[in-house]
Amino acid sequence: MPEFRKDPITNSWIIIATERSRRPYDYREKVENNVKYVSKENCPFCPGHENMTPNEIFSYRAPENNMSSWWVRGFPAHSPLLHIEGEFEHKGFGIYDSITGLGAHEIIVETPDHDTTLGTMSSNQVEKILWAYRDRIIDLKNDKRFRYVLIFKNHGKKAGASSIHHPHSQVIALPIVPKKIKEELEGARFHYKIKERCIFCDIIKQELKLDERVIWKGKHFILLSPWAPRFPFETWILPLKHSHDFTTISKEEILELSQLMKRFFRTLQKILANDFSFNLLLHDTPNLIPQEGYWTTIRSDFHWHFEIIPRIVNITGFEWGTGVYINHLPPEIATQEIKKAF
Repeated sequence: MPEFRKDPITNSWIIIATERSRRPYDYREKVENNVKYVSKENCPFCPGHENMTPNEIFSYRAPENNMSSWWVRGFPAHSPLLHIEGEFEHKGFGIYDSITGLGAHEIIVETPDHDTTLGTMSSNQVEKILWAYRDRIIDLKNDKRFRYVLIFKNHGKKAGASSIHHPHSQVIALPIVPKKIKEELEGARFHYKIKERCIFCDIIKQELKLDERVIWKGKHFILLSPWAPRFPFETWILPLKHSHDFTTISKEEILELSQLMKRFFRTLQKILANDFSFNLLLHDTPNLIPQEGYWTTIRSDFHWHFEIIPRIVNITGFEWGTGVYINHLPPEIATQEIKKAF
């Protein structure tokens, strides 16, 4: 059974993935060998290979309901990081704390097309992916054991992707609110406590006024380079209207968001490479059901958003040692480059 262990100094939770454990020499093989992607003929995510994956949790299918006629499908991870069965159990060992590795780990196969990307697939297909994100968050938040649901996508070797190149995202439901998310939530709450305004809304207003890091503004969304990006071409997508909960998104908003995402990833492919590595993260509100009293102002102070991080540079010892990232590309220049190609 996996286990969460808390660092007693930083209060960060670490997952000890016992069922994924390797022998020490396995890591040498991982370092020395380049990742070899699974071929289309052997890909478990391709149509016709549905029997190679765990049983479906959901699927969006064509009306004829043929097993291999689907647009998006989801299922539990073959080697899950966390397990959905069990009860939350908190243990103490002197100054050390741990909890059972309770959670959910799911795969969302984004398209039947093995070789497409977010920049080359249709915006209609991107729309279906976004609906899948929403539906999985709603379903998992109905489980009171889960405090946070993270949607993310790793694409490319530098982003930590697996050997399966077929477009897919992952969903992980956690029995905790991760420290990174807590820091963001607490920063937003602190700003609201002082000014009674959402800090993300304030950022949007200031960026629109300065017009130095705004890449694109639509009816419902804004695409911008953050003031202090950790990586070159790091970009955020935020709803213009205040919204703390991604699952409340409307059909009109999802249509615009899907068109924006396709256009943006197509633009980055022009600037960087057709198959550049990146991480896509959805920062959404925690599950308010089990902790309603704790997140007292979250509906007013938090603002859901996507973060897109191209993985085109390596993290150095200085960054690991200090937590201070080094970015050699000012966001103002990155913004201009993206706008020229957009």
